[in-house]
Amino acid sequence: MRLDRIVKGGNVVTPSGSFIGDVGISGETITALGADLASPGAEIIDARGHHVIPGVLDVHVHLELPFCGSVSADDYRTGTRAGARGGVTTVIDFAIPAAGQSLGEAADTWMAKAEGKSLIDYTFHICITRWNDHRDQIRGMVDRGFTTFKEFMIYESEGWQSDDRALFGTLEKMREYGTMLLVHAESSRVLDELIARNHTPELMQQYGARLHAMTRPNFVEAEAIQRVVQWSEATGGQLYIVHMSTAEGADIVRAAQARGVPVVAETCVQYLVLDDSVFEREDGHLFACCPQLKKPADVERLWKGLTQGEVSVISTDTCTFTREQKAMWQGDWTKIPMGMPGLETLLPLTYTRGVLGGRMTLGEMCLKLSTNPARLMGLAPRKGAIAIGADADLAIIHPTNTIAVDPSKMETNADWSPYEGWPLAGFARTTLSRGEVIVDDYRVTGREGRGRWLPRTSAGV
Repeated sequence: MRLDRIVKGGNVVTPSGSFIGDVGISGETITALGADLASPGAEIIDARGHHVIPGVLDVHVHLELPFCGSVSADDYRTGTRAGARGGVTTVIDFAIPAAGQSLGEAADTWMAKAEGKSLIDYTFHICITRWNDHRDQIRGMVDRGFTTFKEFMIYESEGWQSDDRALFGTLEKMREYGTMLLVHAESSRVLDELIARNHTPELMQQYGARLHAMTRPNFVEAEAIQRVVQWSEATGGQLYIVHMSTAEGADIVRAAQARGVPVVAETCVQYLVLDDSVFEREDGHLFACCPQLKKPADVERLWKGLTQGEVSVISTDTCTFTREQKAMWQGDWTKIPMGMPGLETLLPLTYTRGVLGGRMTLGEMCLKLSTNPARLMGLAPRKGAIAIGADADLAIIHPTNTIAVDPSKMETNADWSPYEGWPLAGFARTTLSRGEVIVDDYRVTGREGRGRWLPRTSAGV
């Protein structure tokens, strides 16, 4: 068999274990694994002394999102360049219908944002925001190649909120079609009440950005997770809890899985490495996201959940806003554009704090960043693993070399980072997407717009 490229001599991480050896690539596909691979004329990529891991899938991003009175600062050009530098080779964004839009029109809108700009492959979760209008459109979106859907239990003011009737009905559809519903689980009426009670000039003057955490106690997330898990159990519809941030949420998911409920959960890397003490900082408003950073005990429980299995995926919920955009709050925490940059640092943070920190093995990291996301989102076996027949999506990382996080030297449009100054290992020395080198010697070299949309036929556990 003729090989076009051979990645030689690295510590290759596969689903069945690691080995020191080579990855052979023909065209866009992995076609050989072994030692001392050779093929006349093949390009050799030296991976000696490095880990060779599957490209990361960040299955929770928001690029160029109109939100909180602004538009998130990373589009498909800067966002996917940032991802590639961090070893990310696939992203899944959310197609959210504008007022009056159908699901198909929302998908068209988001596809147009990505086409011609995305460096890496992509697809979309389709957001159901008006159940009465959208429920009969779900089947058509499945036929079109979209198999994951999203509902928000909050954001009534944005026009995105789904009530229990919508959640229940969508989960019935998920069971019927073999697809999966992603849910942002926060209890809106209680949350709105807590915000209203604290939204006074006196309290904002006294507490500032700390009110973001003070008005979102853990039970706001836990009650919502418990409720939507109940609807999943009643309907048999497959459920995926996005950006789970609390210990209580992890306990609920673990108990539900033990009962056979078809529910899985992701957390985001910020919930594993930061806690709500950041809101004490003078620039604490920069760290506002929904749900917010929680307590150190929640951080520990989420790491435990990754080990035990109730937390299946690590993502980012990337939603980048600059310092100027964040400054829109002017002392009122309800006006902060919610979200943080994350694509570029997902792999380095997980590797440094997880693998080098002794909390997970290299293989476990690849499971949470690549293999599980691909399987759950209906992208396996094409994505998510180093295996013969899979797309040649690879990241080559040095085991110990670190790079200090410096926003001025990063690909993201953010002019700040939650991790500024942190020395992190795990930035991609080389990233390959479908066999093509798109990051070389830590620099993005790939062609803008080469990324492809990924249609799917299934999703779920």
